[in-house]
Amino acid sequence: MQDIGDLIAMKKNIQDLLKERILVLDGAMGTMLQRYKFTEEDFRGERFKDWESPLQGNNDLLSLTQPEAIAEVHRKYFAAGADIVETNTFSSTTIAMADYNMEELVYDLNYESARIAKMVADEFTAKEPNKPRFVVGSIGPTNKTASMSPDVNDPGYRAVSFDELRIAYKQQVEALLDGGSDMLMVETIFDTLNAKAALFAIEEVKEERNIEVPIMVSGTITDASGRTLSGQTAEAFLISVSHIPILSVGFNCALGASQLVPHLEVISAKTNHAISAHPNAGLPNAFGEYDETPDQMAAQIKEYAEKNLVNIVGGCCGTTPEHITAIAEVVKEFKPRPLYVNR
Repeated sequence: MQDIGDLIAMKKNIQDLLKERILVLDGAMGTMLQRYKFTEEDFRGERFKDWESPLQGNNDLLSLTQPEAIAEVHRKYFAAGADIVETNTFSSTTIAMADYNMEELVYDLNYESARIAKMVADEFTAKEPNKPRFVVGSIGPTNKTASMSPDVNDPGYRAVSFDELRIAYKQQVEALLDGGSDMLMVETIFDTLNAKAALFAIEEVKEERNIEVPIMVSGTITDASGRTLSGQTAEAFLISVSHIPILSVGFNCALGASQLVPHLEVISAKTNHAISAHPNAGLPNAFGEYDETPDQMAAQIKEYAEKNLVNIVGGCCGTTPEHITAIAEVVKEFKPRPLYVNR
């Protein structure tokens, strides 16, 4: 578990760094794991060889069954120039893990994922003390939405309640912090009510443990309408999460780098929080693959820096260490977006 003094120092450290330069987040864990071509047996490992449900595709489980692969991906991203890596916990809630009948494993999944990432971060920080590396606990949206009905014939029906989400997120947050996460990121938000449950859970844990934890919030604009899946514009999304003491707010996934520019312009002009962006490597092709090269993506992210829109940049679906290297190389020439309020 993080010591309160360490977490307070971490917050100051991150704040100081955000004023000095644009920080770089890692790229896609899933894209990298696909390269390993893990089989059902690889996902199961010895511990889950007799599990009753199919497990292939449960990437979060690989933190338990293929931990060295997870560590290796983190190393590649840090070596590529990332300051921050995300834990391999995008789906590590009881709600999402119900698909695999693995609700009971949620603590282990989050704890081990954070521990692995922190171990690698400490390796790199020890080698380069002037470039400290950080771990952000990844908190995904779950596979259920609290604002909308999954049944077109019953608009009032909800597959999950706010309280069910809050309890699930709280379990995840506690384990992520116990495992060594420096920060937390509520990400890929398509339904802000889900995000509010996660942020409420984080505040509960902070109060119970008497700690401060830097929090990143990252929404998803789902299409050309410029709205989240639950119907919010970029500005409405910003306003709806601004009552929480957060480190940064921004967008990831769904769109490529160029399509995010107008939405980043909106929120950058209306908040004193740091602004983050980790877009996909373009839009998916007919086969669901991402074709944007590192140079192409870096050229688009250069526009963010030229317009003074961002403090943290990285990559989402389809991005690799090569993309992160190109992005890190581009943004190092630019000053970060000014932060007017020290939170």
